[in-house]
Amino acid sequence: MSIQSALKLGLAKVFAYALLALFLIPAVTYVFTGYAQRDQDTRFVEGVSQRIDADKRLQAAEKQARKDYYRSNPPSTICSSTDPEAQDYRAAMCERYGDVWQFNMARKVSLGTLVASGVLLLAVLGLGALAFVDRKMQYASFVTGWHLTTWASAASLMVQGAMAVWLSFWVTAVFFHQYSPKLIIVVGLAVAAGVFVAVAGIFKRVQSDNRAVGELVSEADAPMLWKRIRHMAQRLKTEPPQHIVAGIDANFFVTEASLTVGDKTLTGRSLFVSLPLLRVLDQTEADAVFGHELAHLRGGDTESSARLGPKLVQFDHYRHAIRTGGLSAVVSPVLDLYRTIFEFALARDSREREFKADRIAAKLVSPAAIAQSLVKIAAYAQYRYKIEDELFGRNDRHDNTSLGIAGFVAQGLTPYAASDDFLNAMKTANVPHPFDSHPAMPERLRNVGMPLKAHDYSAIAVRKPAATWVQEILTADAIEQRLWSDYEQQFAQDHERSLAYRYEPANDQERALVLQYFPPVVFALKGADTVEVSINGIKTSADDTTVFWDAVKALEFKESSFGNALVVTHPEKGVIGAKTTKIKLPGLKKDKDAFNATVGAYWHRHQIMRAQQLGD
Repeated sequence: MSIQSALKLGLAKVFAYALLALFLIPAVTYVFTGYAQRDQDTRFVEGVSQRIDADKRLQAAEKQARKDYYRSNPPSTICSSTDPEAQDYRAAMCERYGDVWQFNMARKVSLGTLVASGVLLLAVLGLGALAFVDRKMQYASFVTGWHLTTWASAASLMVQGAMAVWLSFWVTAVFFHQYSPKLIIVVGLAVAAGVFVAVAGIFKRVQSDNRAVGELVSEADAPMLWKRIRHMAQRLKTEPPQHIVAGIDANFFVTEASLTVGDKTLTGRSLFVSLPLLRVLDQTEADAVFGHELAHLRGGDTESSARLGPKLVQFDHYRHAIRTGGLSAVVSPVLDLYRTIFEFALARDSREREFKADRIAAKLVSPAAIAQSLVKIAAYAQYRYKIEDELFGRNDRHDNTSLGIAGFVAQGLTPYAASDDFLNAMKTANVPHPFDSHPAMPERLRNVGMPLKAHDYSAIAVRKPAATWVQEILTADAIEQRLWSDYEQQFAQDHERSLAYRYEPANDQERALVLQYFPPVVFALKGADTVEVSINGIKTSADDTTVFWDAVKALEFKESSFGNALVVTHPEKGVIGAKTTKIKLPGLKKDKDAFNATVGAYWHRHQIMRAQQLGD
């Protein structure tokens, strides 16, 4: 599924969820109050009619007149009447906070909420549409949409939460003539917690942290490279980068946002260059890449991203807090709806930026140079990912001193470029980039007037460069050596930890590795008893109960004043329903959170291990 198709499907789903989030509770409240008021009116009129009929002082005509009056002016409407003769009637029925007053107020609030929700929905859709106009409107749309949706969601949660608490009393009172204080308290506490999360999240500020793994390249270390980039910037009539960062990631990018490199924070314009890619690109091809990146600087792309990026991060953190904040999750679809629409605008803008930058690079250097650079970068990135995926998938531990990922890629790229896998991959390949979703390769090649045939891809991918810019960077070899060493060490550590999840274990060596990450954990219970969580399962000394992970289908921790317990649901069925085992945990109080976290982690490891075995 393409990115656009996924976005459209996601938009349809989140729009449906947003409709429920905005209209469900107020609609239910409105319908319920209407039903309850009609029922209340009917019972009131019947009661009054009986009293009137029983009054022997009244003549038949007067009785009928009075009954007709109450039928025409039931409690649900009398509070809005201005008839001075109904003053006593209003005073008796419309007392503040009384039943009639509550139902009238609930009906008005629910109707007002439905109208406000409709206005909010139209505003979200309108702001989303403005994001497609141009970059200036896109920024204004997001800032406005950010503040509108966050505050409106918090307000909606408060109002709809109040409705939910009110309904938790009146629904049971109307239909069952009783109410549950426990239900009201639970709903009230859940609403209060959700509102707190929503409001607190608005004022919480998140620091954006853009990091690049690499090292600075000074002008003294690469004078010719700096001279070339400045010259190209001058031709494009834009200010050159103030910093060049060299790394081993398979991409190039420019940014005007603050960039953390090691222990330094760079401000201004920064250009990241990939040393492994510079080794496969000749200088002309690399110049085309530099021209593409400088075009982003000239066009204001990086300035726009630097302004918008932190706000996107802030908004996404708020969405995450709302989703994971309990009852606050009910309003998250409104936030998601605007964010999804905005993502469409960003994706379209990203495509236009890339196409324009490619055309500028083609004009600055040549169409052939930018086309060849795109093919080589995509080929290297695809094959490097393939190699790393194969290395990570191995079930043997790696020696982190001799992984040699760079060597594997260099040796295998040529035969890979001649394979059917490569040709199929290049049909949908895109050039990796840390900040944007780039268009697919064939589209970019057509955009610069250089559509290629299948055999052209292989020929370009394996073509050796005559001269590279790496040769002009005096510190390139040392930088690469340090970065590859750190990268492969971290890769080996991550792989080793993944093996701790994959191994059953089947032998002593595997057991030692698994126990390194998942040693038995013992928790003290009442008296001298203990409960042990291990890779085998859960064992208690109190009743010598052992539950193995293969016998676990679900787990539920239950708290009680009589003692905590872990209820284990087994895969097989019992006499009535599923078979369960109750592991008693007397005395486990202050360590209950640590116990639950440990049980969850060890069971999760076991599930991953079994899934891995089934996959093998």
